[in-house]
Parts: sequence; structure tokens; C-alpha cells
Amino acid sequence: MLDAANYAPRLRGVYNETIKAAMREEFGYKNDLMIPRLDKVVLNIGCGAEAVRDSKKAKSAVEDLTKIAGQQAVTTKAKKSIAGFRVREDMPLGAKVTLRGDRMYDFLDRLITIAMPRIRDFRGVKPAFDGGGNFAMGMKEHIVFPEVDFDKVDEVWGLDIIITTTAKTDAEAKALLKHFNMPFTA
Repeated sequence: MLDAANYAPRLRGVYNETIKAAMREEFGYKNDLMIPRLDKVVLNIGCGAEAVRDSKKAKSAVEDLTKIAGQQAVTTKAKKSIAGFRVREDMPLGAKVTLRGDRMYDFLDRLITIAMPRIRDFRGVKPAFDGGGNFAMGMKEHIVFPEVDFDKVDEVWGLDIIITTTAKTDAEAKALLKHFNMPFTA
């Protein structure tokens, strides 16, 4: 049985035991607080035109994202009405969730070790950084996560994943994620 009081995610242990030392050696940090670390992971599903036609699609996206993340997702709503797209203000259009702490490390572990190998024709992810040490990637199918029961899914959604780090540069953030075994292409 898993003891919740003594539980520590595997990747947090790897970070504290090996990644910190490797980053200190690679970049020559003088202080432990200078070493970049993961800050948060944001997951987002946008339903688009399907949600406009059927409001149950957004609820389905929230349920699936809640299963994937392990914490309750919130519904994203339209800020303004757009007549050309038949969107009304406050209409549900998708779902999002922000993960921090243990759930963030658990999700990243499942993403790298379980979900990514299940992607069809997977050859790695492009290093898409924003200039401030944050990494963004997209997945075409959310059903690669084992928490989602393929038989009960009514729609296959795309999933946006944003990993926010405390790194000051993209090179530091890429090195940090490489130490977590993120499979980057060239």
C-alpha cells in the first residue's frame, strides 16, 4: 500500500540527486538557488467548433483532462461574442489545468515514460522555447495517456502542454528537460 505521508515523486528524487549536480557542473552555478527547476505544467484542450455545436463536448474535454492530470480541470469560456463563428460570450470552449508540486512531477514522468512512446510515428519533440526558459508542445491525440479509456471517448482532442521553468535562458531550460529525458529532436 502507498503511504501518502512519505510519498515522493520519482522525478523529484532524480532532480535532487543527479540533475542538480549535473546542471551545477554544466553551467557553473555558485548557489543551489541559481539552478533552474520546474515551476509548473499547464495542460489545455480547445474544443473549437465542436463545442459551439454541442455544449456536452466541453464537459467531455473537462472530464478527460481531469483524468489525465489527476486534478480537477476548469472550463475555459469565450471572452467575447464572435458572430461569424457562432460563439457567444461565456460559452464553454475547452478545458485547462495547472499542475504544481508532486502532481507536476508525476504528470511529467507519465508523459515522458508512458505517453510519448505510445504516439504513432514518434521521432521526438521539437525544442520550442519562448526565449524565457519555457517549453511548449502539442499532441494531436489525448488518448495516448493510459488514464483515458479509449472505448468511452466520444471525441479525440488535441492537447497543449506548457512546461514553465525558472531558467533564465532557453539553453538552460533545454538542458534541464534533457536531464529529465525529454526526447528532443536534433
